[in-house]
Amino acid sequence: MKPSPGRLSREANGACGDLGTFLPYAVGAITVGGLNAVGVFFGFGVALIAAGLFYGMPMAVQPMKAVSAVLLTSGLTPGEVTMAGLLIGASLLVLGLTGGIVWIAQRIPATVTLGITLGLGLSMAWLGVRLMSAAPLLGAGALAFAVAAACVTRLPLLALGVAAVLVAPWFVPGSETPTLAGLGLSLPRFALPSWSDFPRALELAALPQIPLTLSNAIIVTASVSAALFPERATRATERNLAVSTGLGNLLLAPFGAMPMCHGAGGVVAQHRFGARTAAAPALFGAALLASALFAGESAAALLAAFPLPVAGALLVVAGIDLAFSKRLADAARTGWPVIGVTACVALLANPAWALGAGLLAEWVRRRVAERG
Repeated sequence: MKPSPGRLSREANGACGDLGTFLPYAVGAITVGGLNAVGVFFGFGVALIAAGLFYGMPMAVQPMKAVSAVLLTSGLTPGEVTMAGLLIGASLLVLGLTGGIVWIAQRIPATVTLGITLGLGLSMAWLGVRLMSAAPLLGAGALAFAVAAACVTRLPLLALGVAAVLVAPWFVPGSETPTLAGLGLSLPRFALPSWSDFPRALELAALPQIPLTLSNAIIVTASVSAALFPERATRATERNLAVSTGLGNLLLAPFGAMPMCHGAGGVVAQHRFGARTAAAPALFGAALLASALFAGESAAALLAAFPLPVAGALLVVAGIDLAFSKRLADAARTGWPVIGVTACVALLANPAWALGAGLLAEWVRRRVAERG
């Protein structure tokens, strides 16, 4: 059935909902980390379209946070980033195909999953507030519009983005209105890493990222997807999410793609701003793919001009929505200490550490309950 114009506009709105997570990391990887814009946009474009087609629902594809942080702070080379994508992709593919990820997921209590979700949501909101603080007036205006758009999904987030780029020079120091130049066909370059890229890629990127991906991008994403799309999320299982993440990175990393994963926050953000079908990730992916193939570095300049305070406003809305879900409100009061401990560690450290802390807290809670 052909979607109505109103439905399509809401899907487009939802497609913009995850910009708050995508922009800071992707733009940073290109402008600071030295990754090729064509490869980065091409990777995300293909992965988003594939995710939408396979899962049949708004499925997020996001930059891997730990790898992105190391890229920006420790100077990973493009070859080391590619090697990290291959290592992480191979590990997740094995866990998915063997069912190892299912074994792991079955042993994580609901209290721990809820705690990680709460902590992630609060972390997203706090990052959003920090981004907004660079231009408080612009950030506050964008937040008001984003809240309204979250409640009335006919309000176009794309209009907010265009307006933000145009007014940024008056609110954000150093901003300039971008110009598109050098348009033309650009194709990603295929390049395999060398073995000399292996040590730092494994130590600095792959090992810190894999636990983070298992918790947030796979286990929590499966839980959130089932809650938001109970009839459409039949394919969004831990096993499938691990396999699609693994395959995506193995196939796209040699073309210059950033290491990518799914994400609970992205699924919630798309849903909050109106997305209900696979059209949302497909639209976002098609826009990035077209940017890669026909705009290249000019598209990177355009995205870099998008004011981060506006991206922060989107993060605040999506983060609060992720943190305070109906599942959290329905949680048994006896599980709140575990949820609280897990959330605090996720907020102060990361979801991988929170997973360990939550499992320990749940073990202590059960031992105390048995003695009582």
